[in-house]
Amino acid sequence: MSATSYAETFKDNEELARMHEEDQADRTSPNSKDIDWTVVGPRDKARLSRVKEIYAQNKMHTGADYYHAAMILQHGDVPEDFLLAHEFCVVALSKGKNDRHTRWLAAASEDRFLMNIGRPQRFATQYRAEPITAPLRLYKVDSGVTDELRRALDVPSLAEAQALEVKMNKQ
Repeated sequence: MSATSYAETFKDNEELARMHEEDQADRTSPNSKDIDWTVVGPRDKARLSRVKEIYAQNKMHTGADYYHAAMILQHGDVPEDFLLAHEFCVVALSKGKNDRHTRWLAAASEDRFLMNIGRPQRFATQYRAEPITAPLRLYKVDSGVTDELRRALDVPSLAEAQALEVKMNKQ
């Protein structure tokens, strides 16, 4: 089946779209310190569980479905969630969801996976505070990735990522 006829056969999964909107709304605050993670955390776990059920039931068909599921998985707790998020982004791109958000998430999910297995990230998208009360720092970055590759995936250059670290810690 061609990509066009496949897209015409299936509509976006409305439940995944709704969960994605809720996931993003939970993270929308002028000051991220105002987010009540004791409330958001359980919501994230419920969404994550439901995404895995939808995936196991083969109810993801469109690029948007895979992107929405990937974003929810990106907020998981274990490396396997981040790796699956990355794989979902690859599928979303292959199904025509080739926009800056999907390209960025493909890079960010790979970085989050690598960070969570103790390896340097590649695209400079992840920051970490260790201990949690410390300032945010750009997690270690693999020097083998060029800014041109970063640009292709709609992520900032390494210098821009480093400048963002400074800006985030001034607030």
